[in-house]
Amino acid sequence: MEKIIEEALSGHVGETGGLITGLRHVQERCGFVPRDTVRIAADLFNISQAEVRGVISFYADFRDEKPGENHIRLCVAEACQSVGSRQIERELTDKYSIAMGETSASGEVTIEPVFCLGLCSCAPAAEVNGKLISRASAKRITNEVGG
Repeated sequence: MEKIIEEALSGHVGETGGLITGLRHVQERCGFVPRDTVRIAADLFNISQAEVRGVISFYADFRDEKPGENHIRLCVAEACQSVGSRQIERELTDKYSIAMGETSASGEVTIEPVFCLGLCSCAPAAEVNGKLISRASAKRITNEVGG
C-alpha cells in the first residue's frame, strides 16, 4: 500500500496544488486516503503532518475509510432541504439500516451528506457512484444502486 501511495503522490511534488492532486490520485487508487498517506505526503512535500491532515480534513471529498460498493452522496444544503432532501435521507437510512456517514454491514452501501452538488436549480440533488441525479427521490437513488 505504501508504494501505491508514494507513486500517486510523487509525481505532483513541486506542482501548484500538487498535494491536493496527489491526494485525489491516492483516493482514486485506494478508494480512500489511508492513514499512512499523511506521513508519506508530509515527507514528500516537506511539510508537517498537521498540514497534510488539515488539507484532508478541509475537503469533504477525501475519505479515511473505504466506502461501500455503492456510494451515495445526498445534498443536505438549504436548497435541497427546502424541497425534500431530509425526507429522502430518512427513507434511505431506513432502507439500508444505517445513519448518514455510515456503510452498511454488508459493505454494499455508504450514504454520505454533502453540502452542495451544484444542482440547486434542480434540487434535491444526489450522486450515486459518481453519477449526478437531479430532482432526486429515494426511489430514483435506490434504482441507481440496483434495488
